[in-house]
Amino acid sequence: MTTPATPGPGRPTENSMRRALKRARDGVALDASEAAVLLQARGEDLTDLAASAARVRDAGLEQAGRSGVITYSKSVFIPLTRLCRDKCHYCTFVTVPGKLRRAGHGMFMSPDEVLDIARKGAALGCKEALITLGDKPEDRWPEAREWLDAHGYDDTIAYVRAISVRILEETGLLPHLNPGVMSWTDFQRLKPVAPSMGMMLETAATRLWSEPGGPHHGSPDKEPAVRLRVLEDAGRSSVPFTSGLLIGIGETYEERAESLFALRKVSRAYHGIQELIIQNFRAKPDTAMRGMPDAELDELVATIAVARHIMGPAACLQAPPNLVEGEYERLIGAGIDDWGGVSPLTIDHVNPERPWPQIEELAGRSRAAGFELRERLCVYPEFVRRGEPWLDPRLRPHVAALADPETGLARPDALPTGLPWQEPEDTFTPTGRTDLHRTIDTEGRTSDRRDDYDEVYGDWDALREAAAPGMAPQRIDTDVREALRTAADDPTRLTDAEALALFHADGPALDALCRIADDVRRSVVGDEVTYIVTRNINFTNVCYTGCRFCAFAQRRTDADAYTLSLSQVADRAQQAWDVGAVEVCMQGGIHPDLPGTAYFDIAKAVKERVPGMHVHAFSPMEVVNGATRTGMSIREWLTAAKEAGLDTIPGTAAEILDDEVRWILTKGKLPTATWIEVVKTAHELGIRSSSTMMYGHVDQPRHWLGHLRTLAGIQRETGGFTEFVTLPFIHTNAPVYLAGIARPGPTTRDNRAVTAMARLLLHPWIPNIQTSWVKLGTEGAAEMLRSGANDLGGTLMEETISRMAGSSYGSYKSVRDLVAVAEAAGRPAKPRTTLYGEVPDERRQSAAASDGHLPELLPVLD
Repeated sequence: MTTPATPGPGRPTENSMRRALKRARDGVALDASEAAVLLQARGEDLTDLAASAARVRDAGLEQAGRSGVITYSKSVFIPLTRLCRDKCHYCTFVTVPGKLRRAGHGMFMSPDEVLDIARKGAALGCKEALITLGDKPEDRWPEAREWLDAHGYDDTIAYVRAISVRILEETGLLPHLNPGVMSWTDFQRLKPVAPSMGMMLETAATRLWSEPGGPHHGSPDKEPAVRLRVLEDAGRSSVPFTSGLLIGIGETYEERAESLFALRKVSRAYHGIQELIIQNFRAKPDTAMRGMPDAELDELVATIAVARHIMGPAACLQAPPNLVEGEYERLIGAGIDDWGGVSPLTIDHVNPERPWPQIEELAGRSRAAGFELRERLCVYPEFVRRGEPWLDPRLRPHVAALADPETGLARPDALPTGLPWQEPEDTFTPTGRTDLHRTIDTEGRTSDRRDDYDEVYGDWDALREAAAPGMAPQRIDTDVREALRTAADDPTRLTDAEALALFHADGPALDALCRIADDVRRSVVGDEVTYIVTRNINFTNVCYTGCRFCAFAQRRTDADAYTLSLSQVADRAQQAWDVGAVEVCMQGGIHPDLPGTAYFDIAKAVKERVPGMHVHAFSPMEVVNGATRTGMSIREWLTAAKEAGLDTIPGTAAEILDDEVRWILTKGKLPTATWIEVVKTAHELGIRSSSTMMYGHVDQPRHWLGHLRTLAGIQRETGGFTEFVTLPFIHTNAPVYLAGIARPGPTTRDNRAVTAMARLLLHPWIPNIQTSWVKLGTEGAAEMLRSGANDLGGTLMEETISRMAGSSYGSYKSVRDLVAVAEAAGRPAKPRTTLYGEVPDERRQSAAASDGHLPELLPVLD
């Protein structure tokens, strides 16, 4: 139960209340214990607290250019399904299949039912379609699964996506989606069809979920850690997101304060929480919590005021007006600036016994409190004005049709009308610095960082805090000599403790480790150093994913941004073929205008121009991007890509396969589990891949070990990896280094240890270990060939990713150059194909005649 609100043993002392109120008045940051004290303010103390919170709110509104404005969204409430796999003890929204059948309803609302409500709402001037539903009903109810199967949907999210497109196209309303707990991949699927989404945190108190009798016990989607992960994934995906608290469900004041601080942490890290709802519990009949007292108005007012102090002036705070018995002035006085969605058409299906107030009444009561009521869209003004990457290009026309371009608020006179939802046109129009592959070596980059450096990567201070624990090295007590003996005898028997000891080896121990790895290399693949005559084609560097290690990505308006046309891609492939290439390696940024089918067009363009060229293309991140943009499953998308001409995929986007490290390195890239899913699916379809590891930034040897163990496990299962590629972190222009968080790349010792341990830990599953001359140079690559590596990668012909990051080793190597690297290691060199097969004589002769070197590296013009 909530800590008692009446004087007694649980009440704060007068001294502690006085001190906390003064700190709030003075604008001093509160800690959790002070917040818990202030949540118990009543009487004159509460009046004092609310007044200081209102001043914070007013300062934020003035800064935003909305002084004296309180907002609301004119909406329709669409309960897409009332089935749910959770069992919250206070909920009357959720029902069971039998009750739906008896009432004459389907398991889901039909498209016709949804569109009927949306059309009526549009006619009344509504601009938001609030789509609310239970969590993953198909996981609990066979009837839900049967409905989805019968209507051609893989899961509930697929139906949410499809109905959102129809709402956009047929009514012009903007969908705001509340489908419950979502995965990172779910966000990628839904972002193109909805400008905003939401999910209440409700509480961060785990005991209310884990303990029998708790309001969330038996509800898998109400675990606080799971819900906080959803909020983080929304931020990583640049989705404007609504969240909030449900107060009075049994939490203590301390737990309520901790919940607010958890929300603040996510908000500061990703800047993606567009509003917080502070909702008071109201007991409902026919629920397990029907005897629980309602959260009192003073509880709500105090929580709003404390939330305002914790979240700050820029936060948007909402309280539902239909749950407060008309006490609107007190909520405004406590610091809210929004009333949420108000519908002139539909009821509040979550609180059906509580009708919405009339909009005219709400405007009058707001005016009486000194505020003008203004309509907003479901996506808040700040995000309307931010644009990319927060608004998908396919939604921009729909939002622009309803938004005031100056304020970002709704245009009161705008009536929604359906607009096509479609991929942007002219995606492959050549733009920007298309000669970057040539001029990066001569002219360099225009700036050491992109123009939106301070916004696109999230909050650097929050990142430093998150990075600190992972960068602390572990103490190693295992005997290195014993570990070396195990490695020499049988590397497959190395324990994790022994492997960690060897990762830390230095001096004579490191020399011994590299000799052992080199002996294993010789016994497995012989002395020949392989290389491939290949050309990199990076078809665009426009990207808003927010990888903090990447200096390649640019905004579309940056001086160094570019996008190639399909004919330019094909011309470059033809040039490469003419000088003996057997492969093109094609990867690009996650361009917001790039349709999911564009990757098929790129592969087709190369195959049509050069049928014999091996297409090694599209990282797992690009695969997911293509799949989610098209609405296809990963398997379906990869199958279509293979039909279009894709032969193999690069195992890039792996970085470190440990989310502790990944979420520091990147804001929005795919999580570890999704990377593994893509790679395994590709292997199952006969699409082989390389594997990679980027190291030397915020990682430690324990992360390297986990990464290599993961790769070995995948290879034992699928056999689909062709090689393992070591990718030393290039720090020079990397944002995470410029922000003072990452190390300046790996040391020579690190490079030798990683190469040697990759050879040992991946033995016998992945026989080919590749070193990167682009990142290490000739001498460094030769040293790695003496430490267990057997492959030098490719001639590349052009390379912009490492060069943009600050690598000083050039953009290409001739065949003679690569042979010289092998000779420096005392070994012969041999060309190979992507799959480590023999190169046809005709290809060898072409490469020999040109030395694998393009005659010129000029921009290819249409």
